[in-house]
Amino acid sequence: MSHPVFVHEDVPTAEVDRLEALHRPLADSVRELVDATIRTTVDDEEVHAVRAEVDALVARLRARQLDGPAGVRYNSEARSWSWGNAVVGQRNAVAPPLRVVHEPDGLAHAETVLGAAYEGPPGMVHGGVAAMLLDHVMGETASASKRVTFTGTLTMRYVRSTPLGPVRIESRIAREEGRKVFVVATIGDPDGVTVEADGVFIVPRWAT
Repeated sequence: MSHPVFVHEDVPTAEVDRLEALHRPLADSVRELVDATIRTTVDDEEVHAVRAEVDALVARLRARQLDGPAGVRYNSEARSWSWGNAVVGQRNAVAPPLRVVHEPDGLAHAETVLGAAYEGPPGMVHGGVAAMLLDHVMGETASASKRVTFTGTLTMRYVRSTPLGPVRIESRIAREEGRKVFVVATIGDPDGVTVEADGVFIVPRWAT
């Protein structure tokens, strides 16, 4: 039985990889545009000129597009892609994006650099951004054995503020009870842990 957010597409893995490689640099450029928009101090005339150029580019890209959410797509070779995902989406300029590594011992980890677009308190990562990154990595950890899980609960303890810059997320399964997967995780900077989290992830009935 399929679920509406998961879409099967008969696209060869080689073509998925080609499209991802084609669009990833565009997302990188837009990510730079977001950072530049925050930091720029150019004069009013230049702001108006850049806006007109950006609007024109948006119109060109909207000439042909998907309707609704990008969702999670997969092919018959077990290759999946979620290009619109807010954390790992390769075509989403909002995403850092993360690349989650799964070690044989069960540890999942990811590293990225968070810049001006992710600021909350001055010079610090927004607490909600930290929660979003942890939630995603913990969800991937719970789903690592090719099963589907959704967040049931997520509890966080902010040990200290997370400075903008390089961060590392680590996550592992603590235990399992039926359809519940209990996951623990941390996010930190080069000086150590800044946020601790534990969560319960649920395998939906339709996925069992």
